[in-house]
Amino acid sequence: MKTARRIAVVLCAMTISAANAVAQQRPLVTEDPETIGSGLVLVEGGVDYDRDIFFPLSGLHGNLLKLPTLGVSFGISPIAELQIDGGLYNRLSVTSRDAAPLTDQLTFSGNTTHDVEDIVVATKIRVLAESPGRPAIGLRFATRLPNSGNESGLGLDTTDFHVQGLFGKTVQSVRIVGNVGLGILGDPTRGDNQNDVLDYGVSVARAVRTGVEVVGELNGRWSTRGGTPPPGTESRGTMRVGGRITRGTARIDAGVLLGMTSRDPGVGFTVGATWVFKGFTLP
Repeated sequence: MKTARRIAVVLCAMTISAANAVAQQRPLVTEDPETIGSGLVLVEGGVDYDRDIFFPLSGLHGNLLKLPTLGVSFGISPIAELQIDGGLYNRLSVTSRDAAPLTDQLTFSGNTTHDVEDIVVATKIRVLAESPGRPAIGLRFATRLPNSGNESGLGLDTTDFHVQGLFGKTVQSVRIVGNVGLGILGDPTRGDNQNDVLDYGVSVARAVRTGVEVVGELNGRWSTRGGTPPPGTESRGTMRVGGRITRGTARIDAGVLLGMTSRDPGVGFTVGATWVFKGFTLP
């Protein structure tokens, strides 16, 4: 009986570690089509710091600290997971201000403002498993909720919806993941208007030794609106490079990001950790 229990524990740990290695995202944001596994729970947290970021709706320029960024994913079936992501405290040190559509709604004084992070609720489904001649294919449906207000200058007070196709293939020690999809973004200045954007992302993760990976990605969105898009819905893009170390069911990570547009951070840093564990048993 003791031997059987030991074997069961080892198999459970191997299952969790495999899901951990394939489906974890940090420090990347491009979504892998693989899910974490039935009954597993993934908890991640970190700290982000972005220099020289611009908020077009409020006209604020500054350096943004996010402490902490949080996420939890639930493996609700062998092929599906529920994701909830957000953050407790975003603090912007304001370096300059421009005239903007909602400048007059700002309610803070001084050179700092703070708010919570918008919550994103998403469902990811793996449609096809990876095979030697085919990548894994999945779908992700996500809704961003307006938890951060425009009074702080950090929020948009709009609800956005995204649907994306996810693709992933492992070639020897390299994992390549791609995302493409549609984002429907509300206009923060007009309740009867929206902007449709093309979401995109491509990431590469290479194992350099057991439990150690170097990673990189380009992720963003492209506004399909002709002319000037509604403020806050413009094209965005960020390049990230970093690394992560996995030990058992836990992982630590760090990365550097470079903004690709004038609205994105000139440079940023992220550090965090992820833990996967058996949370529940499905009937």
